[in-house]
Amino acid sequence: MTDQPLQTGGGRRTLGDFAPKLAELTDDVLFEDVWNRPELAARDRSLITVAALVAGGDADQLRFHLGRAKENGVTETELIEAITHLAFYAGWPKAMTAITTAKQVFAA
Repeated sequence: MTDQPLQTGGGRRTLGDFAPKLAELTDDVLFEDVWNRPELAARDRSLITVAALVAGGDADQLRFHLGRAKENGVTETELIEAITHLAFYAGWPKAMTAITTAKQVFAA
């Protein structure tokens, strides 16, 4: 899995002046280390992350990670199917929020 795209964060860019430690952890630990570990492909990490965000009802973070998932090779059709599947495991309202978020992200 060494030919996968390098995963980078934007913590310092988006909130480094406001919450520098959180930005540092986001960029250096979460993305530079965890997201780039070779034991799991970035595509798989994206699907797992999207599923966790849908299950948690985290629409704001979901916006970013839907785009990241597409960058990592997950298709819009696969993401819609994952959200549909999650409706039965994470809850209907969370899936409806997620699918509305996906529709907005994919239209942009």
